[in-house]
Amino acid sequence: MTAEPAPATLAPIVKRVEVRCSPDRAFEIFTASIGEWWPLPTHSVYDADAVSVAMEPRLGGEIVERSTSGETAPWGTITTWEPGRRLAFTWYPGLSLDEATDVEVRFTPSARGTVVELEHSGWERRREPVAKRAQYEQGWTPVLAGFAARADSVPD
Repeated sequence: MTAEPAPATLAPIVKRVEVRCSPDRAFEIFTASIGEWWPLPTHSVYDADAVSVAMEPRLGGEIVERSTSGETAPWGTITTWEPGRRLAFTWYPGLSLDEATDVEVRFTPSARGTVVELEHSGWERRREPVAKRAQYEQGWTPVLAGFAARADSVPD
């Protein structure tokens, strides 16, 4: 079986949800409360053994998953930290740093509250980039649905 040829560039994945809270509150829920809404049983390195995920709230902070046995798996590193406006991080859960992709999340005020837009790019750095991009195209949907449900359930 031959490896999938790496395209020069693949279009980023862009997903949007609108939540009923302010951009500041949406940012806080996305970052400080990630362990409360992220679907760990289906979207984690340790699967059923995953117990938590946390994001260090600062530029250079890490996103880290923990298992029931105390093992840790880095998911990424914060590259932009603008509370209430924008968050960006490298993304490589369960992978080596050389396969890190890029995720940017923007928080824009709307009539209902906040539009949260996630853009995931850098697929050319992944092994099997077309297949992995397709997997994430589907995978981000339940992740953002979990975030939106949490954001809509917490008073502003």
